[in-house]
Amino acid sequence: MKKLLKRLLKQANWHNLRSLEPISKVFSLDRGTPIDRVYIEDFLSKNRDLITGVVCEIADNNYSKKFGSDVECYEVLRYTDDNPNATIIGDLCNTSTLPKSKIDCFILTQTLNFIYDYKNSIRGIYHMLNNGGVALVTVSGISQISRYDYERLGDFWRFTDMSIKRAFEEVFGDGNVEVEAYGNVLSATAFLQGISAEELIKEELFYKDEDYQVTICVKAVKN
Repeated sequence: MKKLLKRLLKQANWHNLRSLEPISKVFSLDRGTPIDRVYIEDFLSKNRDLITGVVCEIADNNYSKKFGSDVECYEVLRYTDDNPNATIIGDLCNTSTLPKSKIDCFILTQTLNFIYDYKNSIRGIYHMLNNGGVALVTVSGISQISRYDYERLGDFWRFTDMSIKRAFEEVFGDGNVEVEAYGNVLSATAFLQGISAEELIKEELFYKDEDYQVTICVKAVKN
């Protein structure tokens, strides 16, 4: 009876969400900006003073150029040489294929979810960083499967702030890792439905509820 009373007093107003199909199956790319991209760019913007010196990204250097300052060199890491923008060909899981102590800032967004051996990837990041270098990393917490990546590379993991912090601390050491989580029940629901960031207001996007972690961001320093 108590549960029935709660349902009657606080009824779910489903509108058009009571459907077995989401509003968009491509992360809202067909409607506007994906919600996780807003979180990623907010995190990078807040740490833009660290994006300097020799900066490395995976696949391209878009964020390095957008948020970096006094960048000496833009490095682009790829697993294969099929990308003309690549300056480093190597496997992030295999340190023997990577340059050592070359990078001042390593930006890695929404990538570790798609690497099965993600802990060795963290070791690869550490290996490439100079002493005092910083890794700015984002991962998915709550998200649909990326079918495109699932069928080509694999989509293996979803993280919490606790799990990704512990994984980075195992390599970077205690006290050298900071973690920030973005999301709330509304933004998580919107993200799963494929509702774009433009369809929520700023206060809705940036209200934080630690129990609904859409995007988790890591700042790890090599000391």
